Amino acid sequence: MPRPVTRPSTVGDVLRLIREDGVATRAELGRITGLSRPAVASRVASLISRGLVVERTTGPSTGGRPPARLEFNAAGGTVLVAHLGQSRGQLAVCDLAGTILARADGPPAETSPGKTLPRLLDQWTSLLASSGIDASTVRGVGLSVPDAVEHAAGRWDTLEIGDPVHDRFGVPAYLDNEVNAAALGEHRAHPGVDDLLFVKVSTGIGAGLIAGGRIQRGALGAAGEIGHVPVPSPLEAPCRCGNVNCVEAIAGGTALLARSPADSLTGLAALARSGDPATVALLRDAGRRIGEVVATAVNLLNPAVVVLGGDLVGADEPLIAGLRETVYQRSTALATRNLRIEPSRVGERAGLAGCAAMVLAGILSPTAIDAA
Repeated sequence: MPRPVTRPSTVGDVLRLIREDGVATRAELGRITGLSRPAVASRVASLISRGLVVERTTGPSTGGRPPARLEFNAAGGTVLVAHLGQSRGQLAVCDLAGTILARADGPPAETSPGKTLPRLLDQWTSLLASSGIDASTVRGVGLSVPDAVEHAAGRWDTLEIGDPVHDRFGVPAYLDNEVNAAALGEHRAHPGVDDLLFVKVSTGIGAGLIAGGRIQRGALGAAGEIGHVPVPSPLEAPCRCGNVNCVEAIAGGTALLARSPADSLTGLAALARSGDPATVALLRDAGRRIGEVVATAVNLLNPAVVVLGGDLVGADEPLIAGLRETVYQRSTALATRNLRIEPSRVGERAGLAGCAAMVLAGILSPTAIDAA
């Protein structure tokens, strides 16, 4: 059912109705918005001229205008996205529906954008050229990086990346934490789910929270740092945050490698898939430790789905099994009554999908469309 719109409805409101709510005819637009036929025609014509909407004839005319349907035009532009982790990165060109048109490996995120961004801009330019996509089609850029996005000189900040992106492509830039971006990507893969907790288990541990259908970043962008919640442990494990026995320091990828013969997370996952008893036990115990923190989050936030992603999730069922065991044991019966705990549906492309969703929510919002 279409959501309420402002009266009088703007061009941006009309696009939202077509793009998000599936309103497909001029008559229905007029009924929902209260606009006159000429006003609807004017707004639709504006969207068609910008390449954001197409009108397709659905049958022969029986007198007057042939029957037609309005559709959002996903091919009416592109967005550039990059998902940068601590050890590697990915970049892509997407259409206006978030579908990946071209993809390539990218650089890892340096602490300072001044080291990474110039290289990234060049790689986007090369990817557009090699894919035969005109740079003039780019409407926005989205980027995700490790750790919280801070408003501080020399750190990853929307203000820091905005000018270089605008100078190269003439479009706005959007920036978020890599786990938030992955949570947005997973949210798109779970239609009808408005409350979702995404937990990434890789070198470190982090979470992204979707509540009421929206990503929750917190007052200063630091929401989701569950890797720095302490858990009981006989060890005195120092954490990079300065505390001891944070769950990341106990059960994160770096900590697990220190207790394994594997020399990489890929190797650790391979040992688990082969059934190596020590690795299976190591990962199951790690899942239980992470589950202690996730159980608290489940009691506090009551998500419908907990999605697990990262280098140590997927084929490595022991970690998921250990986490499920603890969450169902320590969370309330009501919070877990219909709770699903499952591996990522999107895999390593979740971050790219989330970056695209972030950009599209910005550049296609009614406010942005009206301002344009």
